[in-house]
Amino acid sequence: MGFKSDIEIAQEAELRPITEIAEAVGVDEKYLELYGKTKAKVDYNILNDLKDTPNGKLILVTAINPTPAGEGKTTTAVGIGDALKKLNKKTVLALREPSLGPVFGVKGGAAGGGYAQVIPMEDINLHFTGDIHAVTTANNLIAALLDNHIQQGNSLGIDVKRIVWKRCLDMNDRQLRFIVNGLGGKMNGVPREDGFDISVASEIMAILCLANDIDDLKARVARIIVAYNFKGEPVTAGDIKAAGAVAALMKDALKPNLVQTLEHTPAFVHGGPFANIAHGCNSVMATKIALKLGEYVVTEAGFGGDLGAEKFLDIKCRQSGLRPDAVVVVATARALKLHGGVPKADLNTENIPALEAGIENLMKHVENMKNVYGLPTVVAINKFPTDTEAEVKKIEEKCLELGVNVKLSEVWAKGGEGGIEVAKEIIRLTEEETPNFQFCYDESLSIREKIEAIAKNIYGADGVDFIGKANADIDTIESLGIPNLPVCIAKTQYSLSDDPKKLGRPTGFRISIRNAKISAGAGFVVALAGDIMTMPGLPKVPAAEGIDVDSTGKITGLF
Repeated sequence: MGFKSDIEIAQEAELRPITEIAEAVGVDEKYLELYGKTKAKVDYNILNDLKDTPNGKLILVTAINPTPAGEGKTTTAVGIGDALKKLNKKTVLALREPSLGPVFGVKGGAAGGGYAQVIPMEDINLHFTGDIHAVTTANNLIAALLDNHIQQGNSLGIDVKRIVWKRCLDMNDRQLRFIVNGLGGKMNGVPREDGFDISVASEIMAILCLANDIDDLKARVARIIVAYNFKGEPVTAGDIKAAGAVAALMKDALKPNLVQTLEHTPAFVHGGPFANIAHGCNSVMATKIALKLGEYVVTEAGFGGDLGAEKFLDIKCRQSGLRPDAVVVVATARALKLHGGVPKADLNTENIPALEAGIENLMKHVENMKNVYGLPTVVAINKFPTDTEAEVKKIEEKCLELGVNVKLSEVWAKGGEGGIEVAKEIIRLTEEETPNFQFCYDESLSIREKIEAIAKNIYGADGVDFIGKANADIDTIESLGIPNLPVCIAKTQYSLSDDPKKLGRPTGFRISIRNAKISAGAGFVVALAGDIMTMPGLPKVPAAEGIDVDSTGKITGLF
């Protein structure tokens, strides 16, 4: 029997009016801004009315290092949300919105899968409510104002060789990584080297996701460092008078988007920074509103626990005051076998020795959540139809042998019903265990010490080598005198190391940091490890080639 595709399942679903979904969790109609019948924005001023309402329990879903075999982190998060709702817990999801780059590239969409999806999946994976377009426009407005300032006399003395603000586009387009612009004579600008980042790597996206309100967003935009002058002093977006206009462009984008799952669980889908090149978490605004509306809030952070979860805990939680009550680490037998050395083509064949070797990757992520951060943790085995009983049993045995809670998840095939065991364990953890939460590093440490702490404690590295421009970059950042900045390491998602080929749980390696930059508006330092690109490229056969729309407007090929 053939399986239905994600888009087929989504298109067959019966969507309830979003007003009903909102009403079920107590969102007054005055706070709803409808985008058709099935999508709405929720005005962040609702937090004023709910300020005395106690917060629900916050559940963070993370995973092992991702593989081409798939882990199903978002799928598991959605299924757990539906399962908690089935157990009569008032539940709200808080997820990221997908970038068009991966949708048309290699990764595909990010709305869950199978019978654990948020819908309408086509809208969510395409333009949705226009938030990422707003990020792109706001980012490029700053770039336009900056170059215009230079063209109109450059009263701030900006050194055109030290402009650090790039333009952006929400598309995988390697051709735009390095460009020369301003050509064509005096009236067409000052010729200089430039480049594009993908929109979800823009500092504007990070600010959207970390801002507590519109005033905070405006203040953060004003602090963005866009260039340096001839004296070596920073020039900010505030200096070029961009903050007010950018905030005006972003005022609606700051409002979280409300949709629903296939089982009609409310879901905020808002903000989408990548976790390998940015901080990988949905918006603080969406999470805070969700916590006021639900007894349980299920959220996810991008890629594996070494990236998204680390940044959720060390950046988002540090800046927002949010604290998770429990963590779910998602793994699949297929992905663990790949981490254990099995080629992708052979993943459907049972291989217990490889599975055991790959489980070491899972154990490192669990140890990080439990021992480094002090959080109650459960492993969710996301079951695939091709998994054998022996493989699932081996993962369970190994987890229990090491004192790790583990439950089987079948949400892809069964929806919320398939997540009941994980949901029950989450409820038990939040009722019986008290988090002893701590950060991976103290905010008073130097930038290099913070990078070392993440590399050693979270990745398992022996140490860090600062190569290329890294030392000069860090010296420049520290000379600015901005204290207590957390660190956002841009690194491959495929390995605990900075080498994508080192799968499993590598040992005896060091992390190389090749350059660093300050995101003063977002409030962190970005340190780039390995060959990570802030503008991805398309693969040999892009997903876009398989996407189409028929004469009735029905879209096919999204996944």
